[in-house]
Amino acid sequence: MPRRLLLISLILAGFSATAAELPQYTLVIRNHRFEPAELTVPAGSKFKLLVDNRDATPEEFESTEFNREKVVPANHAITVYVGPLPTGRYRFFGDFHQDTAQGVLVVE
Repeated sequence: MPRRLLLISLILAGFSATAAELPQYTLVIRNHRFEPAELTVPAGSKFKLLVDNRDATPEEFESTEFNREKVVPANHAITVYVGPLPTGRYRFFGDFHQDTAQGVLVVE
């Protein structure tokens, strides 16, 4: 039984190390807008997107084009794993403030 636990621990450590090595990009939500509104990322690579909500209200980070949807509590940050994506432009938005919270991932 101890061998199984060791093997599971090693496997999980490998997954953690892989996630930690992914490039990270940051989006800030401020005044119900994304900063930057256009973010350039590399094509064909998986990456972490840190979404930092600096507003006093929650927001829902969403993209139907790269299939992500996650609530970002007020004054908190979340991590969203994205990719790999082919070259193109991928729209994202804040579902709770669609009139102002708009952005685009530019994948090159």
